[in-house]
Amino acid sequence: MGPYKGTGNDNEWGQRHADILTRIMSADFTVIPEAYDRGANLSYPGGLEALSFDGADRFWMGLRAAFPNAMFTIHHTIGREDLMMPPRSAIRWSLHGKHEGWGAFGTPTGAEVYVLGISHAEFGALVGGEPKLRREWTLFDETAIWKQILLKTGEL
Repeated sequence: MGPYKGTGNDNEWGQRHADILTRIMSADFTVIPEAYDRGANLSYPGGLEALSFDGADRFWMGLRAAFPNAMFTIHHTIGREDLMMPPRSAIRWSLHGKHEGWGAFGTPTGAEVYVLGISHAEFGALVGGEPKLRREWTLFDETAIWKQILLKTGEL
């Protein structure tokens, strides 16, 4: 059969989510108050639970700041709409580059790091108006990132 080569579908919710992440990874953090609901519930690596614009901003800025010149790539995007359920999306993405910035992973080391991540989102309008991202789950292997950094520093 060979490797999986699918890239998802072209559903508008997946595309909307992909646009949000692409803008964030291009350092356009104005997208957060534009696209996230003010009461958004956010779940991030390390068991971090956050809320609203500030929670999203701190998480995504911390990740991007650690790898400021890394290449962000979306590998798979899917969106779904089903009866009696909110619109939702799932994205598989990667971030590949050097640990050159102060951010979520401490002192810059110059280590080449590959982050493979997934993000899922649920959209909705809680009080009418334009549906916004109201729930987000993002996951990546923090231990694998630290291992790549520590191998570079000789601490592992």
